Amino acid sequence: MISGKKIIAIIPARGGSKGLPGKNVKPLLGKPLIAWTIGQAKKSKYIDKLIVSTDYPEIADTAKKYGAEAPFLRPKKFARDSSPSWELVIHAIEWLEKRNEFFDIIVLLEPTSPLREDNNIDKAIEIFVKNLNKADALISVGEIHLEIPQIAKKIEGGYVKPFARTKKVYQRQQASKSYFPYGVIYMSKVDTYKTFKTFYQKRIIPYPIERWQNYEIDDNYDFICVEAILKARLKKRN
Repeated sequence: MISGKKIIAIIPARGGSKGLPGKNVKPLLGKPLIAWTIGQAKKSKYIDKLIVSTDYPEIADTAKKYGAEAPFLRPKKFARDSSPSWELVIHAIEWLEKRNEFFDIIVLLEPTSPLREDNNIDKAIEIFVKNLNKADALISVGEIHLEIPQIAKKIEGGYVKPFARTKKVYQRQQASKSYFPYGVIYMSKVDTYKTFKTFYQKRIIPYPIERWQNYEIDDNYDFICVEAILKARLKKRN
């Protein structure tokens, strides 16, 4: 707890994945992918409760083994490819509230973004709580270095054309900075999340992450990149 605010951290981990089947329990440097995010969350001095929302018994068992709670199996209707993420968050919050567990702040930690510094979670929480009077949500963002919107292209009528409608020809170095939201951390007040059903609310503040953290695991190529970066970071630290 921080400044009297009770915090719930949710790790979403659906069993079905077409890009990389079984990715949440796939071994990453000797332990399941989801275990990295659980370990990082457990180091937080502000998180009051840590749960994993999953529809898959194997993921639930793995979560419990590494110290998280998996108090329910997410209903299949909230675990489809087409299911919006807000459904799992609202389901978890309502499930807890029915058992008289109430929270002020939601922290969502995606297991497919395991490249976190040890202090990322608590630092982001501190920034958010400090700005509660002027912010309703916080999202981790990384600067886009290659696929920036100003030089992105589309294929139309068999021809390559600019994606953005502009007559100006951009070089990468000339384009204004753009950012992409990564799953390192998402945060919101519980009451505003219930209203908007998204972390993308009217008053969002950024939590900038470093270049090496700009990865999310959706397929095997992502997994290889993240594993190499994590291995290099651990070697540097030791």
